[in-house]
Amino acid sequence: MTLEEYLSSFRGKTVAVLGYGVSNRPLVRLLAEAGLDATVRDKGSLPEIPGVRCISGEGYLEELTEDVIFRTPGLRPDRIPRKPGAVVTSEMEAFFALCPCPILAVTGSDGKTTTTTLIAELLKASGRRVWLGGNIGHPLLAEVPEMDPEDRAVLELSSFQLMDLEGRAEVAVVTNVRPNHLDWHTDLEEYAEAKKHVFRGQKPGDLLVLNGDDPGSRACAGEAAGRVRFFSRREAQPEGAYFDGERVWFRGEAVLERKDILLPGLHNVENWMAALCAVCDEVGPEVCRRTASAFSGVAHRLETVRRKDGVEFINDSIASSPSRTAAGLLALEGRSLVLIAGGYDKHIPYDELGRLIAGRVKALVLCGATAEKIRAAVLAAPGPKPVMVEKTDFREAVLAAAELAEPGDTVLLSPASASFDLFKNFEERGDRFREIVRSL
Repeated sequence: MTLEEYLSSFRGKTVAVLGYGVSNRPLVRLLAEAGLDATVRDKGSLPEIPGVRCISGEGYLEELTEDVIFRTPGLRPDRIPRKPGAVVTSEMEAFFALCPCPILAVTGSDGKTTTTTLIAELLKASGRRVWLGGNIGHPLLAEVPEMDPEDRAVLELSSFQLMDLEGRAEVAVVTNVRPNHLDWHTDLEEYAEAKKHVFRGQKPGDLLVLNGDDPGSRACAGEAAGRVRFFSRREAQPEGAYFDGERVWFRGEAVLERKDILLPGLHNVENWMAALCAVCDEVGPEVCRRTASAFSGVAHRLETVRRKDGVEFINDSIASSPSRTAAGLLALEGRSLVLIAGGYDKHIPYDELGRLIAGRVKALVLCGATAEKIRAAVLAAPGPKPVMVEKTDFREAVLAAAELAEPGDTVLLSPASASFDLFKNFEERGDRFREIVRSL
């Protein structure tokens, strides 16, 4: 089915688009250009949008009588009131239905953006035309007419997008499944089940890439419809990827040396192994080595912002969960760290992170809704405790960290919490950190 045919199937029906965020804006434009009977509904204020009706404010879901409903990823499907027979779908589900080329889809609690980007870079380096999108920030539905069957679509998918998604990814990757977004999901089981939708539509012959060292990811193997390929830092994988501490092996061949990989930390070695497993049928070892030696990372992920007066400032704003901050601390092992942490509360326990902070951090600056929870976890941990300071203002927190740092120290923004208490998203938080640090 073409995009034009898909839109034409809504003629004679009413269409609602819930939420006017990044992922839905091109969709709204497509609906308006097709002359469909469409309404945009959003809890926040809406601009005047030509060709569609707009309903905004607290009651934006009242009298939701449309025949077809496109939900925003952040709205749970079971919270949408609908009339009998109404269809609930999404921009991403429409893309899966219409995409003319193979889809490689990545999900996970940590590492999905870097893994998705690596897959795209490897495929591009091998000569493929690649369409990169999904949760990474770029909706692709409007670009379907430009795609060819020989292209590749590489998608990062969140649990919010996956919860009710139906569609087939010829290659699916689950980097790991660890507690996250428990403020949105009812429990860890529901969160894990949402992640599994990334491979639910697969057929025999399709590929599922799993983290053999992560129980949540490994558990997906029993439900796979196609081939399964593992990556691991603990056990050799005859058909997958293995890191022996110095080299990454794939099917018995040394593909990468640790020194070839610019990205810091063992978690990024795992991201590289996941990407290799996903594309090795199309990408040769030499392309992998060349890409590894050139790829320096994605913004807000252990990104060096500045070195000033012997102090390095690192932006890891992506770290919106304790496990992600833990990975950052381990990646910077041996450094004298001043950590800035805290933010929006996703109801995730901080006990393990507290023990890690107590053993590895020189000074801890706390800011945001989770500040007291993180402080309590550090105080409950055995061993010496870091100097701890709490600030209510983010700028004051960054300035306090800079004041505590001495030559040779590293100031690390790695909040272990979401950004929504003070910022629109983690990118805005990271940008603000950069701005403050560069003004010092």
